[in-house]
Amino acid sequence: MNYYEVLGVTPDSEIAEIKAAYRKLARKYHPDVNPDGGKKFKEVSKAYDTLSNESKRKQYDTINGFFKSTIKEESKPEEEKTSKKSKTSEKSFSEIFDKFFENKHTEKETKPQPQKGEDINTDVTISMSDAAHGAVKIVNVVHTELCPRCKGRKFINGNKCTVCNGAGEYTQHKRINVKIPANIKNGARLRIKGEGGDGKFGGINGDLYLHIQIQGNSKIKYDGLNILYDIPITPYEAVLGGEISIPTFDGHVKLKIPAQTSSGQKFRLSGQGLKKNGKIGDLIITVTIEISRRLSDDEVKLYEKLKKLSAGNIRENLLND
Repeated sequence: MNYYEVLGVTPDSEIAEIKAAYRKLARKYHPDVNPDGGKKFKEVSKAYDTLSNESKRKQYDTINGFFKSTIKEESKPEEEKTSKKSKTSEKSFSEIFDKFFENKHTEKETKPQPQKGEDINTDVTISMSDAAHGAVKIVNVVHTELCPRCKGRKFINGNKCTVCNGAGEYTQHKRINVKIPANIKNGARLRIKGEGGDGKFGGINGDLYLHIQIQGNSKIKYDGLNILYDIPITPYEAVLGGEISIPTFDGHVKLKIPAQTSSGQKFRLSGQGLKKNGKIGDLIITVTIEISRRLSDDEVKLYEKLKKLSAGNIRENLLND
C-alpha cells in the first residue's frame, strides 16, 4: 500500500500538506459521516500515522525507495528566498484559517443539537367507580430509547452496532404506575412528564399522554358534580311505597318511595354526588316502574285478580291533557 497515494500527496510533500490532506479525507470517510467509509478511514488513518511521524516516515521512505528532491536554499537568489518566505507566511496563515474553519465545521457536524424525545399517546379505560374516586393504574407503554452501546450513532468503528443492528435505538415495554385523580371526566387527557421517548444527544425526554375512556353504564350519567341515576322499582313498590336500598360507589343508600309513585318521578339525595375542591354534588334518582321477567304463577294470578278489581281507566283523558 502506497501511503502517499492513499493521502493523495507526494514524497516531496511537507507535513502541513499531509495534515491538510488527512483532515479532508478523515471528514469524508469518518464512520459518523459516511457509514460505508469504515475501511477507507482505517487506511487513511494508518497512512497518516506513518507519514506524520518523522522517524516512521523516514523508515517507510527508506524501505520503499521514496526520496525527496532537495535543493539547498543557500544556492537560490535572495529575491527567490524572500518570495518563498512570503509564500510560506501566506501558506501558514491560510493553514491556520483553514484549520480554524474546519475545526468549527467538524465540531458542528460531530455534535448534533439536543433533540426532545417523542411524546407517547395511549388510551386508558377505567370504571365509573375509578372515575369517581380515583385509582392507581398500571399502564403498559412501548418505549423507544437510544441504544446503550452506540448512543444512537448506529455505527461503532465503522461497523453496525451489534446491539441495535444499526438502528441507533431499541424498543421495550415499560410498566408505569399512574394515579388517576378523582372525578375525572370521560375524554380527559393526563400528562405524565418525562415518561415519553428518550431525548437524543442530551435532549429532554418526551411526555406520556393518557386519554381517559370511562366504561359506559346505561344507568348512570354525570351532570357536573351531580350523579344522575336511573333506578327500577316494582309495581307494588310504586303503589304501596316503602324504603328501598340503592347500590352506589360508596356502598348502599336508602331511599323512601312514597305511595302511588309514578314512573319517571325524580328524587334528590343531597351531598351524595361527586366531590371536588370542597364542593359536593347530589345524587338525583329517576325511578322507572318495571315488571320482573321471572313472574311466578301465583304472581300472575294476583295480576289477573287485580285486573278484575281495577275500576279506573288511566288512558281515558289522554286527549284532554
